[in-house]
Amino acid sequence: MNAPRDHLPRLVPPISHRGDSLGTENAFVVLAEVNALQRQGRDIVSFCIGQPDFPTPVNVQDAAIAAIRAGKHGYTPSAGIDELRAAAARDIGHRRGLEISPEDVVVGAGAKPFIAYTIASVTDYGAGDEVIYPVPGFPIYESQILANGAIAVPIHLREARDFAFDPHELDTKITPKTRLLILNSPQNPTGGVLHRADLDAIAEILHQHPHVWIYADEIYSRLCYDAEFASLASLSGLLERTVISDGASKTWAMTGWRIGYVANRALAPVFTRWITNTDSCASQVSQWAALAAIEGPQDSAAAMKASFMERRDLVVELLNAVPGVTCRTPGGAFYAWPNVTEACKLTGCADSEELRKRLLNEAGVAVLADIHFGRRVPGDGQHIRLSYAASIEAIRSGVERMDTFVRSHRR
Repeated sequence: MNAPRDHLPRLVPPISHRGDSLGTENAFVVLAEVNALQRQGRDIVSFCIGQPDFPTPVNVQDAAIAAIRAGKHGYTPSAGIDELRAAAARDIGHRRGLEISPEDVVVGAGAKPFIAYTIASVTDYGAGDEVIYPVPGFPIYESQILANGAIAVPIHLREARDFAFDPHELDTKITPKTRLLILNSPQNPTGGVLHRADLDAIAEILHQHPHVWIYADEIYSRLCYDAEFASLASLSGLLERTVISDGASKTWAMTGWRIGYVANRALAPVFTRWITNTDSCASQVSQWAALAAIEGPQDSAAAMKASFMERRDLVVELLNAVPGVTCRTPGGAFYAWPNVTEACKLTGCADSEELRKRLLNEAGVAVLADIHFGRRVPGDGQHIRLSYAASIEAIRSGVERMDTFVRSHRR
């Protein structure tokens, strides 16, 4: 007689090494912790998630509604609708001083998938191909390098250099097996910006290594505060091997609309096939909305940028008044990366991760620790990340809670 089904062993087939080792983005992990505490009635000031706290501009919302009413509900070409590709090409080119063809542009469901598409397109699994990426950096870089069977080679962003890397260090990292260099400016999590002098030094090195592709993650390109945005792709001889990555999420408060785009002539057909194999295409409604964002009035985007700059100045001022905390002024994006080495010592925290947990559970402030963005940079101490895409009131309240926590637990 067969055993009742409820009594059969509950066996699950094994998960692949690739799936089991796939990394994550801890901003969403901490956000889940915040939501759980808030459901319990806790008052939490959250600086953990990197998205604008503004609504999507009304003209963009109206364009999406018009697309829905017009019956634009179906598949589009995998590379995106022609109108958006052309608009993105003009925008990317205009802001970088380049001539970009619409055929060079591919639209995806956010900019993030193109990280994986690029790594998969220029490295071979298990062949020992190397990818150089910034640390601290967006955690999906390392996750996708490893998932695609390449070797992750970190290059350190140092506080003493305003979170840029030493070009000499880059020169020592490149080998015959290097296939890709990932650059991110303005940068997540530090808010650092690669200035023209940095890019000139990087370009000089890359001219000696024509076998290396570049992935230029420039999703925060419109959020530079103290200097004009500069792109490596604009320097002589580098456009052809640079994947320029940008999108709608940060500039127009469209994170949930999931529209990103890249430009590279050689890889555009490959990216198109990747999208055909994965998403089929980005949401048609979101594509028409993104078209309106690029081509419509920019007053909402300008107002958001001005507000972020005001908040940046405030959060830096307040953080530098907290005992044991020092914070450099970030040049772009909407992140602060304060050094909390002394604050950890003052409060008896072993490291930034313990400080993060205690701030959340004891002070009601949600931040991210430096280890959420890669291994700590040797000699640079402990850091946390705050997203100041939050109201002035939240910034004042949250940093005041941090200050109270440190002062009340000072040893």
